[in-house]
Amino acid sequence: MGIGVHDVVIMGGGLAGLTLALQLKQSLPQLDILILERRRHPVAAAAHKVGESTVEIAAHYFGQVLGLESYLQERQLKKFGFRFFFSDGREDLDRVTELGASTFLPTPSYQLDRGLFENDLARLVVGRGCGFVDEATVRRFDLSSGGSAAAVQEHRVVYERGGQQHEVRAKWLVDAGGRSALIKRKLGLEEGNEHKVGAVWFRVDERIDIDQWSTDKAWLERADPPNRWLSTNHLVGDGYWAWLIPLASGAHSVGIVADNDIHPIETINSFEKAMDWLRVHQPQLYRDLDAKRDKLLDFAFFKRFSHGCKQVFCGDQRWAITGEAGVFLDPFYSPGSDFIAISNTFVTDLIRLDLEKAPLQMIGRMYDQIYHSLYRNMLPIYVGQYPIFADAQVMPVKVLWDYSFYWGIMCPLFIQNRLTDLPKMAKLQSPLARIEQLNIAVQSFLRAWSGKSDRSHNPPQLLDQAALGWFAEMNRGLTDRLDSAQFDALMAESGRILNELAAEIVTRATARHPDLDGSGVLALLPPDVRPGDRLFPNGLAAGAAGNEVNRMVAHG
Repeated sequence: MGIGVHDVVIMGGGLAGLTLALQLKQSLPQLDILILERRRHPVAAAAHKVGESTVEIAAHYFGQVLGLESYLQERQLKKFGFRFFFSDGREDLDRVTELGASTFLPTPSYQLDRGLFENDLARLVVGRGCGFVDEATVRRFDLSSGGSAAAVQEHRVVYERGGQQHEVRAKWLVDAGGRSALIKRKLGLEEGNEHKVGAVWFRVDERIDIDQWSTDKAWLERADPPNRWLSTNHLVGDGYWAWLIPLASGAHSVGIVADNDIHPIETINSFEKAMDWLRVHQPQLYRDLDAKRDKLLDFAFFKRFSHGCKQVFCGDQRWAITGEAGVFLDPFYSPGSDFIAISNTFVTDLIRLDLEKAPLQMIGRMYDQIYHSLYRNMLPIYVGQYPIFADAQVMPVKVLWDYSFYWGIMCPLFIQNRLTDLPKMAKLQSPLARIEQLNIAVQSFLRAWSGKSDRSHNPPQLLDQAALGWFAEMNRGLTDRLDSAQFDALMAESGRILNELAAEIVTRATARHPDLDGSGVLALLPPDVRPGDRLFPNGLAAGAAGNEVNRMVAHG
């Protein structure tokens, strides 16, 4: 068998591997890149993926970093934001609290048909000069021992295709193979986390248009344009959420994601079981799907999908892990593609620095630390939070907090290209650590608040995120191009917004429930912080709590 030699071998030709190859070719066109993909191409349009929705980091990565904005607009669907309905057990979606935007927010995001997208990406990277071998099963690989000696710099990979084995060698080896997690398993890097949640998902070969579930003119006109079907629609209840995501192929993706302690996966891990479950918890969705049973395209599930990884980058040995082969949080808020964008950016920079003879061992370790800090910052948004989802009083507040954290902190770090700016990241270490602790404290407080809430529904209404001027402006500002000083000012302003929002959350909640203890949040705020006036003026802010918004937060 002949031996091929390459600069980079990527094990896995799904979303993570293909976008990495494209990013590498755009940044370093001289690289010789080989992608080994287990599946036969082209893949089916209805590929088995957990979620297809993008948010702003991934949308910027695909659209601006990879230069695919025109493609996304022409071949995929523009998303009408996230939308939440507190509809557990309810017969009429138009008679429950709805949380979302009445119109498109300024910064675009997209619904991706993953099969279509990956087929197009594969053709694109081949056109850019990458090698792409489908139906290639990696049988074994040996990692380089690292160092500077030429004899030990190459990784060795043996793969099988069509009954024949082939050997390739590379200076850099990247695992983008998803949950097969080849490098993670070989090096014993498996790491669990506390998030015990499972998911089932399937596709039907017909559009699910929730606007057709109602004839209420006022409800239909709350969205402009009246295209709620383009949203990532969340039908939420105690310990779970069900997603509805449209695909450019004309199919619709449906998922149920649930806390295993509340809704065991064994109760929903087949299409028939899932339908029986939906009949009870989401009867309108059940009725829609019941008429589409013959349109079922696929069905899959994970008992527990969230996981960590002890290390994802090794500069000294020149290997890396990206995508689900490394860490995965939760499909809620769709962070999967965000973390692909982040890890691919670190990998691309490490390979660039290698060509420049930079000290990879130190830089690889620092990039790994930054990546894991972002993972740790996001994890508290999910762990233990699923019981809040049914709470129409607390959950909209959580969503505003989570968005503000994401748009104010996570997005600028990536979109303004600061994650690989090590001097800047060093200066941000202390404020980011404080914000991480504040996020943990706020998430804990939200759980405690929901534990005392009567979980009453507001009058049927849209809690309109687009009507919150500060919120829409945070979204709009994501596309601004900032110099170093402007970036610093933005991060400081984001910190101020989060401080004021945290103070307002504690103030309003404790006004309703005086026995709630908000000291864990307040202790992390500067002493001069006043509560903001950022929460929804209707429904959530009604009653005595509204009179307390402007009082000074008293620190104990």
